[in-house]
Amino acid sequence: MSLPINQLLQNFTHPELPEGLFKLMTNCRCVLKTEDGEDILKVTVTMPFACRGLKQALESYLNEQLEQKVSAEFICELSQTPRYKQVKNIVLVASGKGGVGKSTTAVNIALALAQEGAKVGLLDADIYGPSLPIMLGLKGHKPQSTDGKSMEPLAAFGAKVNSIGFLINPEDAAVWRGPMAGSALMQLIGETNWGELDYLVVDMPPGTGDIQLTLSQKFPCTGALIVTTPQNVALADAEKGVSMFNKVNIPVLGIVENMSYFQCSSCGAVEHIFGTDGAKAMAASHQTELLGQIPLEKQHRENADNGRPTVMGDNAMAAIYRQVARALSKRLYTIHSEVAPSGPVISFSDD
Repeated sequence: MSLPINQLLQNFTHPELPEGLFKLMTNCRCVLKTEDGEDILKVTVTMPFACRGLKQALESYLNEQLEQKVSAEFICELSQTPRYKQVKNIVLVASGKGGVGKSTTAVNIALALAQEGAKVGLLDADIYGPSLPIMLGLKGHKPQSTDGKSMEPLAAFGAKVNSIGFLINPEDAAVWRGPMAGSALMQLIGETNWGELDYLVVDMPPGTGDIQLTLSQKFPCTGALIVTTPQNVALADAEKGVSMFNKVNIPVLGIVENMSYFQCSSCGAVEHIFGTDGAKAMAASHQTELLGQIPLEKQHRENADNGRPTVMGDNAMAAIYRQVARALSKRLYTIHSEVAPSGPVISFSDD
């Protein structure tokens, strides 16, 4: 059995894995089980980044090639050492200006990473306008402390979460001076018991001010994701964000174009309300990647207001977010991988 499976794994191709699955996976376990009188080949692939969503593609491919029932599973196992306490990656989600959907993007990508098999934390660092409590349906909740010195993060949709919005009245944060806000952010990160995380996704405040610099300089950030709309005004401000991260030596992992287009629910016509391919051109000019283009939808806004993020549903936009999450995780692995796979270990056994 092993030789055909080896060859099939080497031949498996997917648009998201142009290098090939075999070159990227670290190990694979194949177990032949008998369930209800039917033989099922269970294939468990371990990858150095989050990509559980490729399960169906691999299952379909192996089912067709082997002409038998195959059950596939992808496990995310990052090999890198933690950068901060038990956190392996700190990923900043930033924008040059407000109103481009940065927080909505941060929430959905963080939860998508969790769906793709990663251990994820989500920090609301938007000190002046925390929105995660509403978006995650946690308004009025507060983190607890078991030792009087640190906080236990709240749980939401498979991710660990903390926000200044859980700790103070929303009206109070808006009148803080820069140093006070920066100090609050340092405490929020440092005094939260995040535990073991593959990714801590940080929803940054808009702009390039004190809080961005404090976080960039005080914590070992792995990279930044820039959110913008195609509009020239938004792109001009997003350029400033890229420039800031370049100056503090934080890699720009990619760009997400939010409100990329609007598709009429009645006739299907597509309109580019804020312009066309602005983020694509920006990504090319900075030698980074356009990780995704998110459409403008009424339901998406309603989901955020109702505390049920879009990515938790089974819809086209949720699929886009999961694809962006897989691309982001893979890009982090490509940029920061400490140890390249020496070749997969493939094992076989019978039930």
